[in-house]
Amino acid sequence: MVDPLIFGDREAEFLKELVRQKVRFMIVGLSAAALQGAPVVTQDIDLWFHDLADPGIKKALKKVRGSYILPIAGNPPMFAGEGVELFDIVMHMHGLGDYEDECENTIRIPIGRIKVLALKLERIIASKKATGRNKDKLVLKVLSDVLKTIQEHN
Repeated sequence: MVDPLIFGDREAEFLKELVRQKVRFMIVGLSAAALQGAPVVTQDIDLWFHDLADPGIKKALKKVRGSYILPIAGNPPMFAGEGVELFDIVMHMHGLGDYEDECENTIRIPIGRIKVLALKLERIIASKKATGRNKDKLVLKVLSDVLKTIQEHN
């Protein structure tokens, strides 16, 4: 079953619908790091889509009673509705290649009966370093320690 500390049932249902609709996406950011064992807390679940125009996204949203809000006045696109409000849409990852390039740097993580792509920890670290934001710098030591532990056990 899905770890309730990372995803609730409603969030998991949205991810399952995206997979059922064959939408190409990956989980990135600290939520992807948490799925790989990093002891971090985040307030959102960052999703990076290959193509935001993919009709499967709207179908998945409809299935879970969510909606897509177009970008306006400099604000990025976002989702609205119970069960999807924790998801943020990522347009690009600082310091990384485009979506297609980074697909090679993912792992499959089970969420219930499905598997979703998550950006590998080393790529999350590279992106956090590239942003230069204080909040990202603060978490780098923890992420690096987890990566080192993972590498030592593989």
